[in-house]
Amino acid sequence: MADMNRTDLAQIIDHTLLAPAATGAEARALVKEGQRLGVWAVCLSPSMIPLVTGGLRLAVVCGFPSGAHYPEVKAAEAARARADGADELDMVVNQRWLAEEDWDRAAQDIAAVRAAFPGPGVLKVILETAALTDRQIVRAAQTAAAEGADFVKTSTGFHPAGGASVSAVELLAKAVGPEVGVKAAGGIRTAEQALALAAAGATRLGVSATAQVLAGLPE
Repeated sequence: MADMNRTDLAQIIDHTLLAPAATGAEARALVKEGQRLGVWAVCLSPSMIPLVTGGLRLAVVCGFPSGAHYPEVKAAEAARARADGADELDMVVNQRWLAEEDWDRAAQDIAAVRAAFPGPGVLKVILETAALTDRQIVRAAQTAAAEGADFVKTSTGFHPAGGASVSAVELLAKAVGPEVGVKAAGGIRTAEQALALAAAGATRLGVSATAQVLAGLPE
């Protein structure tokens, strides 16, 4: 994927605005910019919807950014997002359960949200890979895939441990195989970073600096 052009890369980007104090005007501006840039989706906080996206897919976050919410609270948030028109949901799995390797509870967390946000809605599970060991990343990804995740995702972008990395994407892609997508997010600021992550196996990118990233590529 290293030879992707601007149009190709835009079509795997979730154009993202998740700042806690973001305004409705900023969300509407994000949508307009996303339309101009030709991105796959816009990704926003759930309180921003309903929102007219002009043909772009709408992704919202769930249990964000800590993942420490009760599963039933996440499920209610997911159901509300679906009812309000979200096409895709990026949920944060409980970080404690991943760190403690409580795979049964992590699975239950994901399953509750999957049941509340059924297909054709797209479910992405955020693992916060920079806070996990390689072995935990693999097991967490496999757990998410087993519970019906459509994507596994590197990061919220809010965790002090860090965001997207080539090594994490490679681990995720190997762990889930071609049937499940890999979303890289957290700190993607350049075209070079984006291309490297895509080459490593990322099939979706979460980017807030989308215009800057795409400007580094040919048409």
